[in-house]
Amino acid sequence: MKTLDMCFRLFERYESIEKVENYYGLLALYALAQSSRAAKDDKQLQKCMDMLSLYPDRFDHPHYNFSCYEVGGNGKAWLVYQGLWDEERKNIKKYAEMTLCAPTDAQGILCHPQFLPDSNKIWIDVVYAVVPFMLYAGLALGEEKYIDFAAEQCFKMYEVLLDRTCGLLHQSRGFMQNPKFVSHDHWSRGNGWGYLGLTELVLHLPKDSKHRPKAETYFKELSEAFLPFQTEKGVWRQEITCGYAWEESSGTGLIAYGLGVGLRLGLLEKERFKEPFEKAIRAICAWFIRDDFSTTMCCCGCLCPGDGADKGTIKAYLTVVRPITDEHHSYGCLMLALLEAHRNGIVEIEKDGR
Repeated sequence: MKTLDMCFRLFERYESIEKVENYYGLLALYALAQSSRAAKDDKQLQKCMDMLSLYPDRFDHPHYNFSCYEVGGNGKAWLVYQGLWDEERKNIKKYAEMTLCAPTDAQGILCHPQFLPDSNKIWIDVVYAVVPFMLYAGLALGEEKYIDFAAEQCFKMYEVLLDRTCGLLHQSRGFMQNPKFVSHDHWSRGNGWGYLGLTELVLHLPKDSKHRPKAETYFKELSEAFLPFQTEKGVWRQEITCGYAWEESSGTGLIAYGLGVGLRLGLLEKERFKEPFEKAIRAICAWFIRDDFSTTMCCCGCLCPGDGADKGTIKAYLTVVRPITDEHHSYGCLMLALLEAHRNGIVEIEKDGR
C-alpha cells in the first residue's frame, strides 16, 4: 500500500469515530496538511484547509491552554509558511503576538495558565503547542522574534526536564507533592513532544540561524538517547527506560518521525540510525495500525498522573494510565511517522510488517 495513502486512511478513521478537534485533532490536521502536499493531492489538501478554515471564528472551541490552538495551530501556520494561505497571515500574526504574551515562570518558560500565580508548573507537551507554530509564523512573516521565542522555549524546556543520567526527558515540573520536583518518568509521548520541537527546528531553521548549533546538538543527543531503549519489536515503551512497561504507539510515532528527518538531513549517521528508523516504521504498521486503520496501544492524555506519594512516579505512568484503542492522540503521531517514511523513500509498505 502507498505509504501516504495510509496517512489518509488513518485520518479518515479518526474523523469517522469522533470530531477532529482540540490539540490532538490539530496534530492530525498538521500531519494531513503535510501529507497532502507530499502526495500532491489537491483534494486532500483542500479538505484539510476547509477544516482549518473554521478556525478561529467558525468553530465551537473546547478549552485551550494556549491561544495558538484557536487559530488552527501548527497546521495553519505551516500552510502560511509554505505560501499556500496568504489570507491567513494576519490571523497567524495576531495569535503569534498573543503567544508571546502568554504567562511564563521565572526562567521565561511558558507555564500552566490555569495554575497562576504559581508559575512553577511547566510540562514538555507545550513544546508541541508553540515551537512549530512560532517557528513557522516567524519564517512566514519575517519576524525574528517569533523564531527566537520558538527556539528558546524548546531549549529551556529541554534543559530543565533533561535527565542527564540517560539523556531522556521528564514530562513536568511543579505538579508533584513537592512543587520543586520534576516528575520521575521518561514518558514515551512526552519525549516525543520534546523531540518534535527539536525536529522542526533542525528541519526549518535557516542555515545561518544563531539557534542552529544548539538545535542540532540537542537533536542529535536526544536521538542517540533513544536507541538503547528501542525494543526488539522496533518500538518504544510507555516508560521508555522500563523493560516491562507496555509498548506505546504515539511516542513511537513521534520518535520515528524525528529519526527520519535526521536521516534525511544527514544529521544522523545512516550506519547507526537507518535500521532503527525502518524497524520502527515496520513495527508501527504491524502492531499499531489495524486492518480497518483503527490504532492500538496509545496512552491517553495525562499530566503527572497519580495521587499522593505516587504522583508523577514511574509506577503511576504505568498503572494509572493504560493503553487505549482508537485514542485520539495516536492518529497525528502515526501519520507523521508514515509521512517521514515516504520522504525517506519508503513510498510503499506492507500493511502488516510482521
